[in-house]
Amino acid sequence: MSVADPTTGVEELRDAVGQRAPLERETAFEGAIFDVVRDRVDLGDAGRVTREYVEHPGAVMVVALREYAGRAEVLVLRQYRHALGITEWEYPAGLLDVDGEAPVDAAARELAEEADLRAERWDLLSGYAPSPGASTEAVRIFLARDLRDVPDSEAFAREGEEADMPTAWVDLDDLHAAVLAGRYTNPGLVVGTFAAHAARAADWAPLRRADTPWPEHPRSRPDAISPS
Repeated sequence: MSVADPTTGVEELRDAVGQRAPLERETAFEGAIFDVVRDRVDLGDAGRVTREYVEHPGAVMVVALREYAGRAEVLVLRQYRHALGITEWEYPAGLLDVDGEAPVDAAARELAEEADLRAERWDLLSGYAPSPGASTEAVRIFLARDLRDVPDSEAFAREGEEADMPTAWVDLDDLHAAVLAGRYTNPGLVVGTFAAHAARAADWAPLRRADTPWPEHPRSRPDAISPS
């Protein structure tokens, strides 16, 4: 690569979806939520390598947005994350751990359970893989608008750690500036805030349908391979 090399168009830079079939596969560790898988893979000229990674069901996240006093505000919640030893501000989110549940339906369920909110309008905002070198986790971020409260009679009874997750409405522009200032560690908050801020500036033109196919999620592909 040289500084004089020609520019490559973004249309030519596409992720190639599809897992190389492992020569060997085993479950090295089986946990309550996550497993650790060990694969032996042929990388061609790079040789044969062993890769260990966390097998994760995937997750969804919700940027719930309201217009209030002429401002665009989003809902965040605070949750303790023991692995990092940080009590983070995050968007409502949860695992894709219900068989057959569509991602947008999982997002709606999490929004109701964690924030007592429902939304009439759902759009696909963004997505990411938090650690593609070490985990199969893929996250899809939805934008929820036209919000209303869940009736008290239908409110979810939060227990355990979910009973201590304070929520707050925050101005999207202020949150965007705070993210740029490095005040938050949660990757979903960072990605979701950048995506929502940019999409709003473009009058929401970049939004996609909530049921847009998700081939980047390993479990949604026909070539998905389960540990033996």
